[in-house]
Amino acid sequence: METGYEILVRGLVQGVGFRPFISRLALRHCLTGEVVNRSDGVRIVLKCDLASLKRFVDDIRTQAPPAANIKSIEFSRTDAGNYSEFTINSSLDEGDAITEVSPDIAVCHECLSDLADDPRRIDYPFVNCTNCGPRFTIIRALPYDRAATTMAPFRMCRPCASEYSDINDRRYHAQPVACNDCGPEYTLRSHGGEGEINGITAILRKIADRLAAGESVAVKSTGGYNLMCDALNETAVSDLRQRKQRDMKPFAVMFRDIVALREYCLTDDDEEDLLLSWRRPILILRQRKPLAPSVSSGLNTTGAMLPHMPLYHMLFGILQTPAVVLTSGNLSEEPIIISDTAALRDLLPLAGCVVSYNREINNRADDSVVRMGSGRTIMIRRSRGYTPQPVDLAEGAEGIFAAGAEQKNCFCIGKGRRAILSQYIGDIRNVATYDYYTETYGLFSSLFRFEPSDVACDMHPDYLPGRFAEELAGVKGLPLVRIQHHHAHAVSVMAEHQLAGKVIGVVMDGTGFGTDGNIWGSEFMIASATDFERYSHFEYFMMPGGDMAVYEPWRMALSCLFSCFGSHYDFTSLRLFRETDPVRLSTVMEMLVHRINAPLTCGAGRIFDAVSALLGLCARSSFDSEAPMRLESAVSGSTDDYYPFTVNGIVRLGDVFRELTVDIMRSEISYAVFCLQKKIAQVILSVCKSMRNDTGLNDVVLSGGVFQNRYLLEKSLYLLSMNRFSVYTNNQVPPNDGGISLGQLAVAAERRRLCV
Repeated sequence: METGYEILVRGLVQGVGFRPFISRLALRHCLTGEVVNRSDGVRIVLKCDLASLKRFVDDIRTQAPPAANIKSIEFSRTDAGNYSEFTINSSLDEGDAITEVSPDIAVCHECLSDLADDPRRIDYPFVNCTNCGPRFTIIRALPYDRAATTMAPFRMCRPCASEYSDINDRRYHAQPVACNDCGPEYTLRSHGGEGEINGITAILRKIADRLAAGESVAVKSTGGYNLMCDALNETAVSDLRQRKQRDMKPFAVMFRDIVALREYCLTDDDEEDLLLSWRRPILILRQRKPLAPSVSSGLNTTGAMLPHMPLYHMLFGILQTPAVVLTSGNLSEEPIIISDTAALRDLLPLAGCVVSYNREINNRADDSVVRMGSGRTIMIRRSRGYTPQPVDLAEGAEGIFAAGAEQKNCFCIGKGRRAILSQYIGDIRNVATYDYYTETYGLFSSLFRFEPSDVACDMHPDYLPGRFAEELAGVKGLPLVRIQHHHAHAVSVMAEHQLAGKVIGVVMDGTGFGTDGNIWGSEFMIASATDFERYSHFEYFMMPGGDMAVYEPWRMALSCLFSCFGSHYDFTSLRLFRETDPVRLSTVMEMLVHRINAPLTCGAGRIFDAVSALLGLCARSSFDSEAPMRLESAVSGSTDDYYPFTVNGIVRLGDVFRELTVDIMRSEISYAVFCLQKKIAQVILSVCKSMRNDTGLNDVVLSGGVFQNRYLLEKSLYLLSMNRFSVYTNNQVPPNDGGISLGQLAVAAERRRLCV
């Protein structure tokens, strides 16, 4: 028996240049053997002694490719055979076990240099190597090999095949490798019978000419189509907004480079590191200098990003503008388009020009959106660059399907001790998005060899994901567990940080179906992975018109003041109500007086809506969370003051609105905004201290969409930390409903474990 060892490396180790790295490492260590992709990881066999093995493993840990994420390295003695060299061998399929799938990786600096220096890749818009390029969006099956991707139809030319086989080449076993002679190609089609344009130089020139003329373009990006226009041209931006039926929702902006971005946005070192990372997300930044007014629609932040595809780097080389709007290519409220046929049908009339390429997108992925707060990543939309990287769990969750929420949906599947979240799907309120949801479930089931054994969903009886879960459980005869919305939020943080036992859960959001039949959203709970006890919450207010109060925040403002002052208050003393249609105002007042179509809510998001309306910031919302976003944007300066509050079982807010109306009369808008958000942080501290005194618990988890408010999160973290609480937040998944499926899965897993 030849002395040797078998090594199994698990984690994100496929599609990131890991096998070529191992092969070069073996060559440097003068070792023979083999490396192979398996569906459960990367297997390495080395002919060596134990000392050599340990040095080799140490180098794996310290020198792995940038995008790799090693979760474990296991090794055992084996017969190493008669290896005379080190080789990369064919991939192995190991049943239902799966390894991690790499997210898409932004083009690297070496490949950008090849655009100018590599004779076969000069101006080649799909240049990539083992360290960069598309991954999740092109994969069809595991293990990750070219034949299992949408690159399969493109046969490598002889020089590319030589690079692919050369261990010393940067493109050694890079699955999407191609060049101008054998790879995908772009085509531009214009509206109005101008025909097709081929050849990347002519296409780039046409795009640049259109943008300079104030027109827009639809471009096929990594995970779907995007719409583009000059971010400094107000006419172009407002025209695109109108055509896309976007209303006032802010647009994302792509800047030429970090230098151009710094001219328009304020950044710190952590933010720049994230902007320049291989994930290339959209990052919410404070504005330094305004772009076209319609880009951010009056907010003081910009969703900024840097180029992630070679095409965008090439385009900025000839554009006059340093920044372009780059927004999802879809019609309002529908999924991002990935089909070339659909793009020509829906986007060509809208943009007037469609730029596509002849490689299929198998898995659509919107751009991810994040922001930073107190040095922590606050995920807002988890998709390109992050999906489908799993969250490691403390316990097994094999076979559990968690359906997620209706808004900002991501579902979640369990594989071993890993939770794999889908890419961002969106608000599931129409047929197109529901079809996307069911289609993605099928893709994930196939890709990750997932067979459900348990199903989890929200308690709300009318959510479409809940209905999907019911049907799935019914058809397959599986157990279905319904989980309270805010409990799932709290447990999502526990799952990320592998917290056991009980914690203090603080969940602030807009809407969640409560166990008492009311709408919750300001929850202080004693939570574990199996259950929760509601400790306190904000007082209930009526929501006149139900969901209409979400779209018309003036209704919540009227409700809050009605609760504080009664119907005899002079509402017309406030500008908000003087500017409201008197007939509608009277109708809504009747709803409040007679409690007709006015469900009860304690949602923190609805309180923010009410205050935003009262301060004249947002009386009617044109997009989700507009009112609280405008409230956050209005903060300037600081003060040690905060509005009074009382806690007597529940948190009473009457004094807040009494003080607030006084400040409105004085036109102290910024002061009022600052006091309110500081007040909420003070409430959180006060209730958490009471809970610690009553229970002895010291771990606090913060979750819910309201904690996307950077100021509120930072102030809450500061106050809790100064009072010696251990505080945990969502970092790998969004605190909004995009992360709720992780909590659902973790609750279902723990309940199943305890029942076994």
